[in-house]
Amino acid sequence: MDVIVSKVMTLTHAVKQFVTDGSSLFLGAAHEALIPFAAVHELIRQNKRHLTFCAPISDVACDLLIGAGLLDAVKVAWAGNVSGGLGHNIRRSQEQGIPHPVTFYDYSNYTMALALQAAQMGVPFLPTRTLQGTDLLNSRVGFEPFTWHEESLVAVPALQPDVAIIGVQRADKEGNGVIDGPRGMTHEVMMASRHVILICEELLESSEEKSPAPWQIDVPSLVVDAVVPISFAFHPSPCLGFYGRDTAFFGDYHQQTRSLDGFKRWLDTWIGDSHDDYLAQLGAERLQILRSHEKEGLLQWPKAL
Repeated sequence: MDVIVSKVMTLTHAVKQFVTDGSSLFLGAAHEALIPFAAVHELIRQNKRHLTFCAPISDVACDLLIGAGLLDAVKVAWAGNVSGGLGHNIRRSQEQGIPHPVTFYDYSNYTMALALQAAQMGVPFLPTRTLQGTDLLNSRVGFEPFTWHEESLVAVPALQPDVAIIGVQRADKEGNGVIDGPRGMTHEVMMASRHVILICEELLESSEEKSPAPWQIDVPSLVVDAVVPISFAFHPSPCLGFYGRDTAFFGDYHQQTRSLDGFKRWLDTWIGDSHDDYLAQLGAERLQILRSHEKEGLLQWPKAL
């Protein structure tokens, strides 16, 4: 009988073990769904510094970490607040250097996927035609135009994050994860990153009856270092099959963080000693309303609470 090696640990332990000051992190690969906000909050609690933030679309995760003073660099296709448009902390860092200047590296969603795929393949770059004629050629990323057999192409340099924090609906103790709904760049980033922390809403039994079949697995255990089961780990982003998007929460964040003092009050209110404190602050009624929208996922956002 095969011995099952459990990779289950607490979020506190996983962040402490795998994320060091100066790490490059990829947070959330499924675009607007399954953004691991519980991990974002834990990074703030542990005061991890001088981080490089990588993501395609991270909603307010990037804004939160910039406001907390944890980021030195950001590599994204988009950053801000999907509901509100801009992120106030991002704007303060760029316009006023508050809390300190942050360097941005601009990608498209496609070129970020190419950069991850290049790292996965162990090659220094992959070529594309798509950047020609765009301002992204001026990005700090280092996109390099070149000619191959008289064809104009652009080299997209490889991107290898130190740690990827990936969200799934279900996972077993070994680290086999299943995603319902959009997968985004999950495959590319899990293969490109040096370490993978897998956050799941439901922990499956590791048995023939309960564990996912091989053809159902989106994230294989061989790339996973830690499995972290957490309820409402991705709130306020949606988790299809479990809860919908908390649009009102994003709107409140947008209003409350317009000023630096407002952002500090938001941190004092929402970043407690643990994720349990966060859920208690949300309240059972709000969580139940979000659960009632579990089938909507990204197709129809829940009404304001």
